Formats: sequence, structure tokens, C-alpha cells
Amino acid sequence: MTGNHQGLALLLFTAFVSVTLAITAWAGRRRNSSVEFFAGGRLFSPMENGFAIAGDYISAGSLLGVSGLVALVGYDGMLYCVGFLVGFLVVLMLVAELVRNCGRFTLADVLSVRMGQRPVRIAVGVSSVIVSVIYLVAQMVGAASLVSLLLGGQGAAARTWTVIGVGALMVFYVAFGGMRATTWIQIVKAVLLMLGSIGLTVLVLMRFHGDIGALLRSAADGSGHGASFLGPGLKYGGSWTSRLDFMSLALALVLGTAGLPHILSRFYTVPTARSARRSVVWAIGLIGSFYLMTIVLGFGAAAVVGSDAVRGSNKAGNTAVALLAMDLGGGAGSTGGTVLFAVVGAVAFATILAVVAGITLASSASVAHDLYASLRRASRRKPRENEDVKVARIAAVGIGAVAITLSLFAQGQNVAFLVGLAFAVAASANLPALLFTLFWRRFTNRGAVWAVYGGLGPAVLLVILSPVVSGSPEALFPGVDFHLFPLQNPGLVSIPLGFLAGWLGTVLSPEPADEGKHAEAEVRSLTGAGAV
Repeated sequence: MTGNHQGLALLLFTAFVSVTLAITAWAGRRRNSSVEFFAGGRLFSPMENGFAIAGDYISAGSLLGVSGLVALVGYDGMLYCVGFLVGFLVVLMLVAELVRNCGRFTLADVLSVRMGQRPVRIAVGVSSVIVSVIYLVAQMVGAASLVSLLLGGQGAAARTWTVIGVGALMVFYVAFGGMRATTWIQIVKAVLLMLGSIGLTVLVLMRFHGDIGALLRSAADGSGHGASFLGPGLKYGGSWTSRLDFMSLALALVLGTAGLPHILSRFYTVPTARSARRSVVWAIGLIGSFYLMTIVLGFGAAAVVGSDAVRGSNKAGNTAVALLAMDLGGGAGSTGGTVLFAVVGAVAFATILAVVAGITLASSASVAHDLYASLRRASRRKPRENEDVKVARIAAVGIGAVAITLSLFAQGQNVAFLVGLAFAVAASANLPALLFTLFWRRFTNRGAVWAVYGGLGPAVLLVILSPVVSGSPEALFPGVDFHLFPLQNPGLVSIPLGFLAGWLGTVLSPEPADEGKHAEAEVRSLTGAGAV
């Protein structure tokens, strides 16, 4: 791209970052109480929180990765759209209101209503941080792919500085703005994303005169795979291993949403459980509309740009939407193409910044409210005023540094695929403990700890021993091969193990469950009596 085009892209980036920094400065002027920092004062309306949930959930994996997969493998890429959307139905039907009534700031609060404080909080805190770091890595990989392309630099240095820049911004948002700033950044991002997606979808449909059939035929021709592009099997149908991989991915996407710490923490920003449920209804409408448009954009990229061109720009397909925008605007070198390309790039960058801010806040809250607080209780030291807020700010810096380091090794991975790994770990470790706590009367402390570690350990271990880390050209370490597990997503094995470990820990527990605490938790979760 020319210097003028890069200047326009930088101008749009600077404008959005300036707006988000202004929001952060405005929110940072408010008092730094725990409720204000971690839950935004619980003052958001259902509509505002619904937009924020959509802004938090629709990540770089959705905008960049899913559309890229559809552009590269057609029908099989659409399966991500189904899984991401159906996962929110699980949240709506099973956990939204109950989590709001039982919790205060984090997922561990819900379990601690019934269970012993220290071991359960430590287990859930560790799990939440690991899930969040994996999710952050996915967002930063998307940022590196997008910004380096937009600014004309595909080298390692451009990607490295992009990752560092995104990491620095997310730490600033969380440390100085807390939940209030993060929420408004997510709302602004959701509005921009929906408007941008609608505009781009309309342009794709206008290119084919509203004929969906013509779009699909052109996509099949542009893919190089012919009619097979529109049917299952390109990615997940070639062998039994790939079919099992699809089943594993589908299970992780459907069940993982209900275990994501940054999504569950959004229910604490509204005043009542009814507001939490209405927030999810708003979010489902926005998210469902977005994923329908993502399918159109993915097939549009295959039809207009061509799968080979998408793969040539980024082998994982993460730049498909940006290339599609350029072509729809008139092609490379044209003013229209450059403007549309830069606008879509800025919206995608807004998406990444908003999501990483929410994830970082949720993970730093787990460090301060669960891990650090447990150690403080063990030492029997009284907490100082707003100590957990100060610890969360320090934790945000540490988590950002870890995520930046790991993301530099994952640049060749598809963003949606990395998000799928985070969903698998969340569904394996957090979901079994959460559902057993809410719905099983006999569940015990040992069962809760075993459920978390029994899902978390196998999930992380199987990822390390999978082709994602070694043994393939796209692996994190392509030069070595120590993979023993054939599937790329561990969910098919690790999710059942999490539930099994929770059941075993309960039946083998020497102490019975506390019936009184269960009755109290049941009344609180269903009625809101005693909720904060």
C-alpha cells in the first residue's frame, strides 16, 4: 500500500484509540471501589449490557477467523458460526440468572456459595486465568495479521510491535478504567462492528444482485474446490480423525461459552437476575445477526477475492474480510478500495481491543479476588482498603506480558481455531464445576476441586501433545514432533473427563455435602434472596 493509504489507516486507528482513551479517562475519574472497578457499579441496563456482551463475545476469532475459514473451506467453516451461536442458548437457559444471583465478581463466587473458600477459589482462579490467556493469544494473533497487512508490513518486526502495542493498550484500559470503561468500549465496538458488517454484507449482495445462488456458485468456482466447497468434508471429513476433531470442536463451542470467565462476569454489571436474562436475549439477537453476515462475508471473499489470494495473504485466512473490503471498494490502489479497507481494518482493530480489555479484566479479577484473596485469608491478614483493585491492576500487567510472549509463537494459527481451544478448556474445567454446584445436591468440596483440575489438566496436556504444538507445518514448533494426541481440539476427551472427575470426587469424598448450604444456595439462585 502507498504512504497515503497507510496514512488513512493510521488516522482511523488513531481516532478510535483516542475515543477509547477518552472513555477510559472519564471512567477512571470515578471512585475505585471493588464494585465500581469489577462490576461497573451494577448500573448498566439490559440493552447496554446486551450490546456489551455481544461486543465482548464477538472476537477477532469471529470477525477474522470464521470468515477466513469459510473463505478457505466453505461449509466446514460455517460450523463455527453454529457453535458460537448455540453456545449462548446454553447460557440463557441454564446459567445467566443463577450466576447473577449467586456471584459477586467472579465465577469462583458462585461455587463458594456452597463450597469451602480456599481450595475451590484457587482451583477456579487458576482455570480462569489459563482460559483467559489462551483467548488473549487468539486476539493478539488476529491483531498482528490485520495491522501488519493494513500498514503494509508483513515482516516479523511489524507483527511483534503490533502485539506489544495491543497488549499495552489493554493493560491501560483495565488498570485505569475498570469495568465501566471496558463496558463502554465494548458497546462502541459492538455498534461499529454491526454497522460495518451490515454495510459490507449489503455490498457483497449488491455485487451479485441479491442472488444468493450466484454468490455460492461464484464462491465454489473461486475456491478451486468446485461443488465440494459447498458441502461438508473439506476440513473435517477426510478421515475418522478429522470427523472426531469436528465433534470435539462442536462440543467445545456449544458448552464452552457457559464457562468463559469474561462472559460470566458481565452478568454482575446489571442490578438483577431478570436484567441478566434480558441482557442475554439482546446479545443473542445481535450475535445471531452477526454470524449470518459472517457466512455471507466468507463466501463473498471466496467469490470476489478467491481462496488462493486469501491464503497467499495469510495462510490461516485471517485477512479475508479486509481483502474483500478492498476489492468491493474498487481494488488495490483505488481510493474507494483503500477507504473501505481501512474502515474495516479499524472496526476489526476495535473488535480486538474491546475483547482483550474484557478478558484481561476478568482474568485480573480472578487473580485479585480469588488467588490473592485466598492467600491473604490463609495468612489471616486483614485486607487494606481497595487492596483487591490494586492487585488486579498489577495482575493485568503480568497477564498482558504472558499473553504477548505466547502470541509471538502462534502467528501461523487461525484465530477462530485458537478461540476453539479456549472454549474447550473452559468447557472442560469451569462448566462441570458450575453445573454441579447449581444443580447437584450431593456435590462436595472435593468434587468441585477435582472437577476443575480433572478437566483443566487433561485439556492443557492434550493441547500440548496435539498437532497444534508440534508435528505439523502449522504447529507452534514446526521443527519438532512430540505430538501423541491425534485431535487438534481436546474437547471430546477433556470435557467428559471434567464431569467424570467431579462425580468421582464427590462419591469418594469422606465428608458429605452440606445440605444447609445447598438449600441456601438453591433459594438464592432461584429467587435472588441475599444476592449482592
